[in-house]
Amino acid sequence: MSYHSKMKNPATDQLFEAILRLESIEECYRFFDDICTIKEIRSLAQRLQVAKLLETSKTYSEIEELTGASTATICRINKCLNYGADGYKLILERIKEGDA
Repeated sequence: MSYHSKMKNPATDQLFEAILRLESIEECYRFFDDICTIKEIRSLAQRLQVAKLLETSKTYSEIEELTGASTATICRINKCLNYGADGYKLILERIKEGDA
């Protein structure tokens, strides 16, 4: 089954193909340091951290205190976890598998 997204286009496909070719955390740092601002990377990292904490049933206030994320951001991520494209669920499961 193929996933269809509103953001799907050849340029986005090329970006994702490039990301899939990165082979180490150092390569990720080098690539993302060039392609994103520090604020963008920190925002993405924060969103993943929020998703992980929501999966462990932390409250919004606990997550806000631990991550500095706004309740609006936490709410949006929670909505994605419950009604989204399952992207967070996919990666959180793979992270768990890697930690095992």
